This record gives sequence, C-alpha cells and structure tokens, in this order.
Amino acid sequence: MTGKREEAHQEGLTVSKEKDFSEWYTQVVQKADLADYSPVKGCMIIKPHGYSIWEQIQQYFNERLRALKVKNAYFPLFIPESFFKKEMAHAEGFSPEVAWIANKEEGERLAVRPTSETVMYDAYANWIRSHRDLPLRINQWANVVRWETKQTRLFLRTREFLWQEGHCVYATQEECTKETEQYLQEYQKLCEELLAIAVLPGRKSESERFAGAMDTYSIDGIMPDGKSLQMGTSHQLGQGFGKAFGISFLGEDGKKHIPWQNSWGVSTRLLGAVIMVHGDDKGLVLPPRAARQKAVIVPIYKEDEKDTVLKEAKKIEKSLSEYGVFVDDRDGYTPGWKFNEWELKGIPLRIEIGPKDIAKKQVVLVRRDTSKKTPIAISDLGKVVPQQLEEMHHEMLKRSRAMLTSHITSVKTWKELVSAINNHQVVKAFWCGKKSCEEKVKAEASGARTINLPLEQKGSGLCAICTQKATLTAYFGKVY
Repeated sequence: MTGKREEAHQEGLTVSKEKDFSEWYTQVVQKADLADYSPVKGCMIIKPHGYSIWEQIQQYFNERLRALKVKNAYFPLFIPESFFKKEMAHAEGFSPEVAWIANKEEGERLAVRPTSETVMYDAYANWIRSHRDLPLRINQWANVVRWETKQTRLFLRTREFLWQEGHCVYATQEECTKETEQYLQEYQKLCEELLAIAVLPGRKSESERFAGAMDTYSIDGIMPDGKSLQMGTSHQLGQGFGKAFGISFLGEDGKKHIPWQNSWGVSTRLLGAVIMVHGDDKGLVLPPRAARQKAVIVPIYKEDEKDTVLKEAKKIEKSLSEYGVFVDDRDGYTPGWKFNEWELKGIPLRIEIGPKDIAKKQVVLVRRDTSKKTPIAISDLGKVVPQQLEEMHHEMLKRSRAMLTSHITSVKTWKELVSAINNHQVVKAFWCGKKSCEEKVKAEASGARTINLPLEQKGSGLCAICTQKATLTAYFGKVY
C-alpha cells in the first residue's frame, strides 16, 4: 500500500498554487488529464475529461440559445481573401493573426477562419430581402485559428481553439444594442450559474474594441495571480458590415435599408478560468454543474469482502445514475491511490464504502472543495447528494466573488495605480478617456491595460493618470 501511495504522490502536483502559479496551472492541465500539447506548435489536444466540460458548456448554452430564438448552423472553415478586404478595419485588426493556406482558389488566397463575420455576412446578403426576414439570429460552434506569435498556454492562448460565435441581424439600432447587451448578460449567467465564477461585466474602451465594431462589451474574470482573463465578448457592429457586404432589406415603409448587426462569443478559454479560479494544491476542483461525472464511489475491502462491497456500490451507482455517479472498481490500485487520482481530476463528490459502512447502512461522503467527510445513511443519498452538489456550487461561487473583490483596489493617483498593479491588483480609477493615458499605463505600469469600463458609470473626479477632469471609471490591470 505504501508503494502505491508513493506512486500517487509522484504523479500528483509538485508545486503549490501560491508559490508557482504558472507551473501549477500547467501541471493541473496535464496531470488532471484535461489537455496535452500537440505536435503542431501552439496547438493543443483536448482530452475527453477536458472536452466533457466544454460539452457541459455547450449543453447549458444551447438551451439558452433556443430560449432566445437563436439557431445553430455551420459555415466554411476557409475564407476568400477578398472577403477580408471588404471591411478594412476588420481586415487590419486581424491581419497579423490570419493563417493563409498555400493553395489558391481561382487566383485568390484562402484564409483559415480567425472569426466568421465575413463568410457569414456574404451569405446573409443573399438570405435577407425584407424586414420579414429580420431579426436573423444564427450561432455556430466551431474551431478558429489565430496565428499567435506570443507564448502560448493550454486553453488560455493557442493558435487553434474552440468557441461559439453568434451573428445576428436587426432592422433597428435599438433592437441590436438591446440584444448585444443581453448576450453579455447571458455570458455572465453562464459563468455564475454553470462555472461558479464571478466576473466583471463592462464596456471596452475604444482602443480595445473588436476590429470593425461600434461598441464591444466584455466579461472579465480576475484570476488568483491578479491578472484579468477576458472570458466573453459581445460586439455592436453597427451598419459597417452590412454596407461592406451588400446586406439590405426592404422596410415596412417600402424603402431600402441597411440592417444593424452584432456578434458575440466565448471559447475554451473558459476551461482555463475554471482551473485557475477553483483549483488547489491537490489539482482540479470541478464546479458540480459543469461536471458530467459528479461523484465517484470508491469501494474499500479485503479480497474476501470484495463481492459484498462491490454489490452494494453498484446498487448506489444505479440509484444515483442521473448524477453521473460511477464506481471505481479497478483492481491493482489502493483506495488511497484512487482518492488522490479523483481529487486531482476534480470530481465534486467522493463516496467511500466498506464492510463497516455496509453494516451501519451508511457511506462516507467527501466534498472535493472542502475535503469534509460526512457519514450519510445509504437511504438518504438520493436527497443528500443533490443538496451537497448545490451547496458546493453556491459556496464555490461565493469564494470566487470574494477573490474577485479582494483583487480590486480603488485608487486616485498615478503612484497608487502603479503600486497596486505591481502588487498584483486590478485597479479601479477615474479616467479621462484619452488614448494617451491608456498608452502610458501600458508603457509605465508593468504592461497593464484597460480591462473594461463598468456598465454603470457613477460620479466624476480627476483622471488617475493625467489628473484632468474625468467622468469615466475604468478597470486597469495585467491581462492574459
């Protein structure tokens, strides 16, 4: 038994989250069996355990899309070069990241999609004729490629990643803006209700907007190292793409009009946020609602007790099947080894059962986030398991909110701003709105940048960067 436990220890994490956050993160991704490096530089392999979290995100969000009358579709991976040139601000914003393929189609280069605005809006020009065709709400789940030259990191920054991208068309600016903000709210709900992560919703500054957008909104999480992670965006695109791609409709007034458009998306970057926000020195801690397998039953027995214990464990597995409960009945591994493995992989609940437990008609329930052990009557499991999963979700979200709040510092002066950022904080401060002040933050405050501006702007004061009058409040900090 000692040898097995030593083996488990060797396979576990070798650094702590507090002392070496970067290395800790990399080890959790790989040792918790979430993802691995690809032979293609800058790309990743998402393993089944990691992909199951993405599937839970898809399942949750597809239900919301249906409620919002958004339909799923799929558009081509390859985009003609001429499509990018139609909307020059968009083309310029993506030009450094576009991966071009060597083959040319009818004398024109093809790009691997970095995003799908252009190829989708070319189709929309053919589909939209009348105000009766609007609003058009389409989403696709897809992969995209952005030829990152910076240091890549699994889930957080890779050349290829998975995402969903919604693209909607409206008759009026008011309807477009309303739903652009609504999709941001949906992303916030996704993070809080499924992933148990608190976020900062806000509006991007002009220099941080999506290429070609009138307005960009974002939800940003604050990670334990004090850096901000952009976890979702929603863009009010205005009429620029409609004009560039010849999208128009005949209004109720009998006249031709250019529609208003938005786009919005989240990606597998959300998995990185789950790891960083909830993980600990034992490994991953999965939010219960995002876990397909919500509990593992670990039988404890001597050889002559095996059949009796496994029989009872299988009964419990069947009774809790709706929660993805499974029995780890593998031979050749000690219970202690199994405990370590499932803690590393973040399974929310562990159910321990042995001969003494069976005699008492009970099991021992262990929560992954607290490691608290509680004896539970077998007859009560159907009631206790869902209760514990819900309590775990709400307590994880509460801890996430507390962490987010603890990493935000309000400042009034440039000296305070620089000091707070160097102390791994996100700064909230008055800002005059000038790009020159943003550039000063990047150049002189350890590479920090504008994260977003709170949706509710209150009060006025002096810009913390230049001391001129300011009516805007903004968050500044280091970002992933």
